[in-house]
Amino acid sequence: MISFNKPPFTGNELKYIQKAVENNRICGDGFFNLECMKWIEDKTGTSKSFLTTSCTHALEMAALLADIKPGDEVIMPSYTFVSTADAFVVRGGVPVFVDIHPDTMNIDENLIESAITDKTKAIVPVHYAGVGCEMDKILEIAEKYNLYVIEDAAQGMMAEYKGKSLGSIGNFGAYSFHETKNYSMGEGGALLIRDKRHIEHAEIIREKGTDRSKFFRGQVDKYRWVDFGSSYLPSELNAAYLWAQLEEAETIYNDRMNTWNRYNEAFQDLKQKGVLELPYIPEYCKHNAHMYYMKTDNLETRTKLLGYLKEHGVLSVFHYVPLHSAPAGIKYGRFHGEDKYTTKESERLFRLPMYYGMKEEDVETVIEVVHKFFA
Repeated sequence: MISFNKPPFTGNELKYIQKAVENNRICGDGFFNLECMKWIEDKTGTSKSFLTTSCTHALEMAALLADIKPGDEVIMPSYTFVSTADAFVVRGGVPVFVDIHPDTMNIDENLIESAITDKTKAIVPVHYAGVGCEMDKILEIAEKYNLYVIEDAAQGMMAEYKGKSLGSIGNFGAYSFHETKNYSMGEGGALLIRDKRHIEHAEIIREKGTDRSKFFRGQVDKYRWVDFGSSYLPSELNAAYLWAQLEEAETIYNDRMNTWNRYNEAFQDLKQKGVLELPYIPEYCKHNAHMYYMKTDNLETRTKLLGYLKEHGVLSVFHYVPLHSAPAGIKYGRFHGEDKYTTKESERLFRLPMYYGMKEEDVETVIEVVHKFFA
């Protein structure tokens, strides 16, 4: 069976984990945590990054920094992972879902303004498959109504919008380093902060509401509980695993891109026949080959195709069930406007196996089996 995903492994992960143990420092913000955070800052140009225990927690920190209170509304797409909404719901926030563009599966920026009320506090664009949302328009709307922009860039590491790294464009951005992502620490994430004025508050929130970071820098002679917070620091063991991959970030990027390009080249004939739709990448976006998805003509065809692929040794899967149709989405949020594309497009989309180090022969097998189905 050709796996849908295999966690990335470059070769130095175990050596670095052992080094972390030998350093007698396996809790948060040791050598490997600091190296990873500096790498993200240098790579993205953001003012500050903080490694977190998950992308969910990075988004929760962003919600705290944006001072989301009960009843505050947060505009986002419904076609996303539950964490996008959960991070705000736990603060009492109300997700307001709007429709997506059918080509990129990203939030339709033209529908945001009509969803704004006097309770709206933030806009949360989700960069699906590492392809950037229309951030210029989103930032323009946010400035007009004095709203926060919190980028869910869980899939966006090493991707860009008009030359700017995804996650570094809004007030806050969140990366995921889950095992399904291009770069992984098993479970983990990062919060990116654009405005320096938020850094000290973020440190306090991340360190259980204490000024412990100031203590370690010698700025105070003892650390105290000064505000609310939680424990969002990942272990050094996780960070050591991630550091081995950040050192090889370009290698991983190029390897995945080769697979993505091979898929895209191989399925042009099925696109021309009108039986499959392929990914659309706007010319001003640099994507990161996070996934290769295609769309069938309808749900029935997709179901048959996924079954056929599995029967022939290829594990392919669909993706999100729109949040506004889920029990919690109905309970905690609402859909603004018409669901013209979200549900329809989600029922047609499926994803092919894609991971670092995928063998060429496996890629060719996937291509062959898909073609056989449509033949």
